[in-house]
Amino acid sequence: MAAERAHEIGANTFQIFSSSPRMWRPARLEETHCARMRQLRKKYDCWPLVVHTSYLVNLCSQSEEVRAKSIVAFRSEVERALALGTEYLVLHPGSWRGLTREEGLRLAAESIKASLDGIDFQMGDFQILIENTAGAEYSLGGSFEQVAELIHRLRNVAAVGACLDTCHTHVAGYDIVSEEGYAETARQIEATIGSKTVRVWHTNDAKAPRGSKLDRHENIGQGMIGLEAFRRLLHDTRFAHCAFIAETPVEQPGDDEKDVQILRSLACGET
Repeated sequence: MAAERAHEIGANTFQIFSSSPRMWRPARLEETHCARMRQLRKKYDCWPLVVHTSYLVNLCSQSEEVRAKSIVAFRSEVERALALGTEYLVLHPGSWRGLTREEGLRLAAESIKASLDGIDFQMGDFQILIENTAGAEYSLGGSFEQVAELIHRLRNVAAVGACLDTCHTHVAGYDIVSEEGYAETARQIEATIGSKTVRVWHTNDAKAPRGSKLDRHENIGQGMIGLEAFRRLLHDTRFAHCAFIAETPVEQPGDDEKDVQILRSLACGET
């Protein structure tokens, strides 16, 4: 039903979980469901499809047990994404609590490589996207440099790009609100990750102030980022190839549709 729901609210791209994001036990996808997803996406011209990896996956955990379970779980995520015909699979790099940042980066890269061993990627235009995080103390990916370094370490393993989250970027300390700050942040993205490497933006307003490290999403235009910042991003030709997906709160019926329409209006210069 995800493709139907996306179409109903006026979206031409969408993101799903392919299994419960809070359970280790993976879902089994029926081939008929996978085929139906492809049919509906073609019918509604809905592209790309983004799958978000389970929140439990921590590929740089200090715990060997958690890391081993995460490797198995992430492999299952990749297999389900390929079965669905997904273009992008978004991954939070994980938490390196109890280790050093360098050890965390090394373990994340090694674990991803282990997860992908033997998988055939000749099934469509598929990429794994490393998402930047809100900058919590032990969270890998809180800076553009860390995202870029992990992508670099995986360059010979699979097609890997980046997913950037506006809320995470803001609360991690980057200025995307002021015109001058946005220009500098975009310059840093270009210098580290590269704008072409960014394939998806999670367009979320933020409840918390810049630099707070608090990952609390807000509806578009109702938070600390504001409408003008989203207008600027949507009109930045360096990111014209990207998908823009809202992960904003749905507290009242229609909240998701409202955010989609606001983003469309900003993109078209109507708001």
